[in-house]
Amino acid sequence: MLPDGTYTAVVDRIEDGIATLEVDTEDGLSALETEVAELPAEAQAADAVLEVTIEDSGLADMTHEPDETADRASEAQRRFDRLSKRPPRDGDDT
Repeated sequence: MLPDGTYTAVVDRIEDGIATLEVDTEDGLSALETEVAELPAEAQAADAVLEVTIEDSGLADMTHEPDETADRASEAQRRFDRLSKRPPRDGDDT
């Protein structure tokens, strides 16, 4: 279980009404599960970024971080675009 504190979490997946969050800790990533209905309405989708507060070994609070969610989506798209470009071949006019 996660120690009490505030963490950044990302909705990794949603299956059968359960959201799995990847929580960024000092020791790496940890998984945390919660019912989708417990998530803020705007964060009930994969890749939404949340600030979560853990108290007494339980999820006490969640706040959607829309700017961080948008930044992560933009960065992922930039990486995809960069990877999808073919490297020039010998003789190509680039």
